[in-house]
Amino acid sequence: MTTLLVPDTAVSAEQPVAKKRRGGIGATVVMTLVALLWISPLVLLVITAVRPLADFISHGPLSWPGTFTLDNFTDAWNIGNFATTYRNSLILLILKVPLGVFVSAMLAYALAKLRIRFGAAIMYTVFLGLTIPIYITIVPVFVMARSAGVTDSLIGLIGPYLAFGIPFEVLVLQSFIRQIPDEIIEAARIDGAGAWRIFLTVVLPLSAPALVTVFILDAVATWNEFLFALILLNSDAHKTIPVGLLNFQGQFSNNNTGLAAGILIAVVPILVAYTFLQRWIVGGLTAGASKG
Repeated sequence: MTTLLVPDTAVSAEQPVAKKRRGGIGATVVMTLVALLWISPLVLLVITAVRPLADFISHGPLSWPGTFTLDNFTDAWNIGNFATTYRNSLILLILKVPLGVFVSAMLAYALAKLRIRFGAAIMYTVFLGLTIPIYITIVPVFVMARSAGVTDSLIGLIGPYLAFGIPFEVLVLQSFIRQIPDEIIEAARIDGAGAWRIFLTVVLPLSAPALVTVFILDAVATWNEFLFALILLNSDAHKTIPVGLLNFQGQFSNNNTGLAAGILIAVVPILVAYTFLQRWIVGGLTAGASKG
């Protein structure tokens, strides 16, 4: 009879594989539970928005609806004046976001690639804006806007939005632009290109991933901004979506299903943007992290 001997190396090689598989399964289970916990508020919001108010009151918010209805969305659209607030938020988005990204890109290019006097001081001053709480600027911003006569106007929001949006955008963009090889810029300069031409034809195209990232994040922040819009906007004709949601106070004080429908209408563009553009956000934030 022949005895088959299994080498010890084969047994020892199988053990790490088995441990790795067990570890992978455990990590998958944990991440699945965390994902379910993370998305549960959105699921509860959707279920509340599509159930009748009587069913919500009778069975509570955590129960499964007996019937479904879309009437909550119709009522919420009318009371929330979403036709006007959507238009105002979209106008503000179109006016402010491209301007903020372009200004941030110019400043990031100057700080990363140009030899300018007091460049380090300028950079630290810009980044200091990340540490200033928005709440301590409410009174000064309101006083300046009133002095300039731009209260209750979408134009009056552009200045504060730029002031608080540019520091983060410059932080992301200058980190990315630093990774652009100096040889490319030097070659363009030898060919006779000036600083503006290099910026427009070389730096901006090469910085497309970071530009898309800050554009998306700035658009989301502008869409969701509430505090400055609440302070500076008074009339219903100029209110943005976050301020328009205050219309539900009183009318929907006890109508939780209508309020849920209104919130869902307000956040749908943000959910769609993150769903389809999340790879751009992650890629742009990490693209300038290392040289490659």
